[in-house]
Amino acid sequence: MDKILKGLAWRFGDDVDTDAIIPARYLNTSDPRELALHCMEDADPEFVNKVSAGDMIIGGKNFGCGSSREHAPIAIKAAGVSCVIAGSFARIFYRNAFNMGLPIFESTQAAAGIEAGDEIQVDPATGVISNITKGEEYRAEPYPPFMMDLIESGGLIPYLLKEEAHG
Repeated sequence: MDKILKGLAWRFGDDVDTDAIIPARYLNTSDPRELALHCMEDADPEFVNKVSAGDMIIGGKNFGCGSSREHAPIAIKAAGVSCVIAGSFARIFYRNAFNMGLPIFESTQAAAGIEAGDEIQVDPATGVISNITKGEEYRAEPYPPFMMDLIESGGLIPYLLKEEAHG
């Protein structure tokens, strides 16, 4: 993933659960476009009307807690969000995000320092998160090459299919 991610920050608090990300009443589909229409609906009913492609979700601690549904990272990604930055992630959401090809970055400093509307830039290869608005820099763990390839492939299944085709 050589691509630098750029977008505006959409801030949410601590313990954002998967029901806030994609409410259970919409789980009768796995169509990414349909899920995207309801992304973050219970946390901010106007989110999908305001978010632009490339924007980023900023969370506090324990982002993605709750049920283990993979619909949550699918909805976020399909809504055009380029990545999620949080102080910490629920372990199952962390795994599901990578499996679905959604870049996530763990940084308590970024989660504390970024405000709604800030212009943010993320370099996945170095883990540097730049707050253009405030002129601040934060750090997250950079992705190892195989994880960058997994995300660039669009998630675990496309990655494995690509590996099998080349193997």
